Amino acid sequence: MSTPRPSKSLTRLGVPLGIILIVVMLVVPLPAVVLDLLIALNITGALLVLMVAMFIHKPLEFAAFPSVILVMTLFRLALNVSATRLVLRDGYAGKVIDTFGHFVVGGSLIIGLIVFAILLVIQFVVITNGAGRVAEVGARFTLDAMPGKQMAIDADLNSGLIDEEEARRRRAEVHAEADFHGAMDGASKFVKGDAIAAIVITLVNLVGGFAIGVAQHGMPFGEAVNTYSLLSIGDGLVSQVPALLLSVATGLIVTRSVADSDMGSDIVGQLFARRMPLRVAGFGALGLCLIPGLPKLPFLIAGGVMLIAASRIDEDADAVGADLAATGAAGELAEVPDTPEALVAEIRVDPLGLELSADLIDLVDTRTGGDLLDRVKALRRKVAGELGIVIPPVRTRDNLELPPHTYAITLFGAEVARGEAPRGTVLAIGDFLGSLPGTPTQEPVFGLEAKWIPAELRHQAEIGGATVVDRASVVTTHLSEVVHQHAGRLLGREDVRMLTDVVKRSHPVVIEELTPTLLPLGEVQRVLRALLDERIPIRDLVRIFEALSIRASISKDLDGLVEAARAALEPSLAAPYVTDGVLHAITFEPVLEQHLLEGLRPTDQGAVIVIDPDLAQTMLMGLSQSAQTCENTGARPVLVCAPQVRAAVRRMVAPALERLPVLAYSELAAAREVRSVAVISAAGARPALAEVGA
Repeated sequence: MSTPRPSKSLTRLGVPLGIILIVVMLVVPLPAVVLDLLIALNITGALLVLMVAMFIHKPLEFAAFPSVILVMTLFRLALNVSATRLVLRDGYAGKVIDTFGHFVVGGSLIIGLIVFAILLVIQFVVITNGAGRVAEVGARFTLDAMPGKQMAIDADLNSGLIDEEEARRRRAEVHAEADFHGAMDGASKFVKGDAIAAIVITLVNLVGGFAIGVAQHGMPFGEAVNTYSLLSIGDGLVSQVPALLLSVATGLIVTRSVADSDMGSDIVGQLFARRMPLRVAGFGALGLCLIPGLPKLPFLIAGGVMLIAASRIDEDADAVGADLAATGAAGELAEVPDTPEALVAEIRVDPLGLELSADLIDLVDTRTGGDLLDRVKALRRKVAGELGIVIPPVRTRDNLELPPHTYAITLFGAEVARGEAPRGTVLAIGDFLGSLPGTPTQEPVFGLEAKWIPAELRHQAEIGGATVVDRASVVTTHLSEVVHQHAGRLLGREDVRMLTDVVKRSHPVVIEELTPTLLPLGEVQRVLRALLDERIPIRDLVRIFEALSIRASISKDLDGLVEAARAALEPSLAAPYVTDGVLHAITFEPVLEQHLLEGLRPTDQGAVIVIDPDLAQTMLMGLSQSAQTCENTGARPVLVCAPQVRAAVRRMVAPALERLPVLAYSELAAAREVRSVAVISAAGARPALAEVGA
């Protein structure tokens, strides 16, 4: 038979009604019988709180404790007010206070004052001060550790160790822990204030009782002192017993570490876990019996209990404890698994990483509005939609070796890019930034002139015509550019297998004809990497695989396979570089282009062009100048050449001009108009005025 539980409405209304009744107690007189009942309830409730504090496994299991302290403190102060009213009005405050004033302290005013003073010292000086200090330090360290915990959770999520639901649960637990320790820091002040209030209330009762007893009731001075002093001391003791219990509970909560068992089990288990300390303590107690004048029986009993407890400890458990204590740090190292699987996991290199200096942690701290991790997740979805690949999770972590306000982007453990994002600033991009205070810099993706300005000047910079970008956007844009630049390297063999499996579900014949019959998976990967290296999306895998099937039946030459895939995607190759239907093209002079054709040489890695180094240098300089001039006008230039040399020209110019696309004449169908902006000759570059219609 199940135990009946309180209804939800009763649970919801019980505490608010109780607080209202407590406030009523402050102004409405209570009969002595009711006061006795409430005092008993107060002491029992404080004992219950202490027991709950001892039997929880971690502080968050009693998350309501700060609120409980406030309610219990208010309740106890209301009882003090009610008791004071009865003591001063009737000279009697119920049986409980009367018993504490006579029986507990033996009816002696001096003993009562001493006991009351000792309780105050224990609570105020020892327990409350210590608990308050621990709560303050715990709150500060918990808040300081929040960004690191958030980064660890997001890193585990990005690496696939946990799912989104588990990440949300852990984030909620981190926030709850911070809120709890912050509340405990404030709640400890209630306990300290309660101890001070107890002293003031007792003094008021003493002085007020003397005055009322002598002036109003006509008591002799000695009788007034005896009557009202004992009642005041009894009231103080009745209040201090539950206050002391709550103070102890506060100390237990704030000093409680997370464990798998309750506090009593932990204390007993850890104190009596080893045989040697118990033996030393037992023989030490027996040795004290040798001192002349000391009573023998108490020390014999204490030492005997220790030795009996030592004899009952399990030998194996004691041996394990002794080994761990003897080895120290070596014991900690022994706990680290050294299996091949564990070592492989330890040395695993993350494909893509983002490292932040210590002062950039605010970018990922959601408490201060940091949303960098959310933007990185959105970037993965964006790249998947743009390029047709799923990049691996971005491992985000802090790096104390980085200079201040610096971030680094790593690829397979090696740093490939670095930038700055000073705290409290935004990046202003424009030509007229001289009047704005800040640090001059360059925009990390396009190399534009920019300046890091104070965040409060954002509106002023926008009015001046500058483009203003926040720090998280700068980091995300830089990361996006690195991903697009190295997308081919990020496409692994398993990724290609996943893509082919996706295509196979909808177009099984295409995959069955292509791999492994005509091309192994590794060759397909090489083709897809080559396309990604030229920033060509591979979303249309069906057409790419169909083109590879046709070409592979004739030749498996890499350049031929890549050009076949490009031909299948032909309408979309020039589209990203067309502005208002116009494609801005840089071309080669016919004589130079013929010279390039003659220098074409096949290699295992594809065709290359062998020409005079000086001519190659002149050509590259002309291309760089022409491309820069065109970009300054806001256009995106492309290099157009004959299909036979397109792949080789791309290999030659890519190291110096990675962002310059190289297209064949046959790949310009997306443009209504082709505008030639420069012609490259053996002597350099010259402007071109010719315009070619589509």
